Amino acid sequence: MASNMKKKTQRLAELKDNRPKAIARYIRISPYKVRLVLDLIRGKSVNEAVAILENVSNAGAEPIRKVVLSAAANAEHNMGMNKDDLKVAVCFADQGPTLKRMQPMGHGRGFRILKRTSHITVILDVNK
Repeated sequence: MASNMKKKTQRLAELKDNRPKAIARYIRISPYKVRLVLDLIRGKSVNEAVAILENVSNAGAEPIRKVVLSAAANAEHNMGMNKDDLKVAVCFADQGPTLKRMQPMGHGRGFRILKRTSHITVILDVNK
């Protein structure tokens, strides 16, 4: 029984993704808006992606820039990689919890406001 558990943990360790990544959770912007900006940087080098994000006027560009720089810092500090050799391999935005608010309307009604949050994930890889 114990040998099967050891084999299983060894198999899981081999399948684990060892690429540097960073995740920003509960960012107060809709994931739909974030995904538009993520499409601009997918597949680009880290320096090129940061330059693009600094010049894009969308609201989602600033938190994405921070996540990309954090992933690059994780790669340098934890894995000894060079920042200039990295590219954005995978980036996506998942929906987080939605904050529900009410907007008072006429005749005693209430209009529901959904304040969406997102979880931004950036995974880097080495340029070939």
